[in-house]
Parts: sequence; C-alpha cells; structure tokens
Amino acid sequence: MRDTQLIELRGRHRLVEELLRAGLEVSLPVRDRGIDLVAYAELSAQVRRFAARPIQMKATSSAFFMIDRKYEKFPDLLIAFIWHVLEPTKTEIYALTHEESVYVADAMGYTKTDSWLGRTKSALRSKRGAYSTTRPSRKLKKLLEPYKMSPEKWRSRVIGNLSSLK
Repeated sequence: MRDTQLIELRGRHRLVEELLRAGLEVSLPVRDRGIDLVAYAELSAQVRRFAARPIQMKATSSAFFMIDRKYEKFPDLLIAFIWHVLEPTKTEIYALTHEESVYVADAMGYTKTDSWLGRTKSALRSKRGAYSTTRPSRKLKKLLEPYKMSPEKWRSRVIGNLSSLK
C-alpha cells in the first residue's frame, strides 16, 4: 500500500525544485484552500513588476488527469500534474489552468460524461462536476504535450508578459 502523504510530499518537493531551477521563488500557504503553493518572480532587470501564480498540485505514483469545477473560482490557478513521482527518471510535470483543462477534456469527450455534468451521486452531493482518469490514452498524452513543463515554460507561465513591462 502506498502512503499518499509521502507521494504528496515528494511531489511538492519535486515541484518546488523545478520552480527554483526556473529562477522562481516559492511560498507555501499556511492553510489549504485550493492553493498548494505560490510561485513568484523577484523583481530584477528582467522582471519589473511583481508576478505570481497560485498552483494546485496533483502528485501521483503513476499518471493522472482530472478536471473539477471547484477550480473555476481561481482564474489564474495552475493545476500541476506530477506523474511518476516515485520514479525520478520517469517524472513528468504538466501545468494547465482550469480553462485549459476543460479544453483538453472537451477534446477527449470527458465533458459529456455524467460525472462532469453532475449526474452522479457524488457530484449531486458536492454540487459540482468532475472527471478523472488514471489511464491517460495516447490521445490525451498528445493533448497534454504543450503543457509539459520545463524551466523556461515555468518562467513563462508565472511571469507571462510582465518581464517586458516597465
């Protein structure tokens, strides 16, 4: 049996390492209200205005993709999916906004499912829709490819166009 807290801790450490390698700083919220950490850029010659992005982390020992309406309320939130966190050489990280996740889910047909449409018992209880898969197909992996992270992509996702503003 896997200890999910250890998987989450390893995922968080891997994510923090990636963000630091991208030249960003990280802040951990005291309370978990849907944001696991905040990545930000310190002011510098390249970054003239404060820039930050909240991140929700989904770390797993295999592969996992999900959409959940509860993240709609955070327009700038990045949802970071950290796959194969227990195997460092296989670890992959994808980061999408809720809107981007819904775009991918639309392309996969997930937004037509009863769980997304709120027709299941759990969706009715929570008053929201969600969908998840632990077996991403080749098509899903191809749709996620543009969101696969690297240090350059992290800086771009966090700083955006702010680096050129004066």
